Amino acid sequence: MAVSATILGCSGPRLTADEKRFFAEVDPWGFILFGRNVEAPDQLRALCADLRTALGRDAPILIDQEGGRVQRLRSPHWQEFPPALDQITALPPADVARAMWMRGRLIAHDLAEMGIDVNCAPNLDLVTPQTHDFLKNRCYGSDPEPVARAARALVDGMAHGGVLAVMKHMPGHGRAGLDTHHDLARISAGRDDLYRHDFAPFAALNDLPMAMTAHIVFEAIDATAPATCSAQMIYIIRQDIGFQGLLMTDDISMQALTGSLGVRSAAAISAGCDVVLHCNGVTLEMAEVAAAAGPLGAAAQTRAAAALAARTAPQPVDIKALRAEFEAMLHGQGNG
Repeated sequence: MAVSATILGCSGPRLTADEKRFFAEVDPWGFILFGRNVEAPDQLRALCADLRTALGRDAPILIDQEGGRVQRLRSPHWQEFPPALDQITALPPADVARAMWMRGRLIAHDLAEMGIDVNCAPNLDLVTPQTHDFLKNRCYGSDPEPVARAARALVDGMAHGGVLAVMKHMPGHGRAGLDTHHDLARISAGRDDLYRHDFAPFAALNDLPMAMTAHIVFEAIDATAPATCSAQMIYIIRQDIGFQGLLMTDDISMQALTGSLGVRSAAAISAGCDVVLHCNGVTLEMAEVAAAAGPLGAAAQTRAAAALAARTAPQPVDIKALRAEFEAMLHGQGNG
């Protein structure tokens, strides 16, 4: 059976027998983990191994380990990181790139030791006066160029530690005044503003292997569908922004989208997304999503293979020394 055009979650810290059978049958391209799946290092390593064993291959395992309130691995077992915007705005500009590289490398250390090889970061959404609080301090700033530089540093740090990046939320969530977990946001900015501002950081990092869409309507381009389900928006992502990597949806069960999960999934694939992301681990929902998403298409297979080919083993680094340098910089003892 062909690999499913899905990334799926599981219900708890250990796979059930039913989940093992379900995943073996559906064969999702990858998995995503949440706080409900995380208890302790040994448990998490075993879960990652069991997920891959269920598929019989080295499937990618994703997580959201941004820092701040969006980090699934937490103390006392793992390092806590401040919200990205808080870290960046507290530092002299000369220190930002080094601090973000260290942040990425330290996050990757924690993830790779568990068997997690993809982190859903960086956020390239730009802070605006309208940015909803659920997103604001997860962003890296309001100016496209320094945001892109900070994001590149984080990506490079994670790659040094053997973890791939997923840039989000493409092509830009910052103007949204609503939380798309609950509501559909509509952006009225004109094309010129969007290209010059919102889309610019994504264009600067368009060489990354993976990206995640935004469930947002950009009225100047397609007033009828959110980017996730809009062929016009996906065309802009591919042709104008220039992203040729694997494009996954944001969580397809978020309430910004309407219709059944099957309708949403089919619409996303039809619009040009490569993979549908479903996060809550509910088997009946996952079955509906997988049936509608179908197998990876030919172009998606090529992009997926290229993304996986970018995985590398962690390069050596003195983690203790790096952690000490990072903490010193955060507490005002950096070089800038």
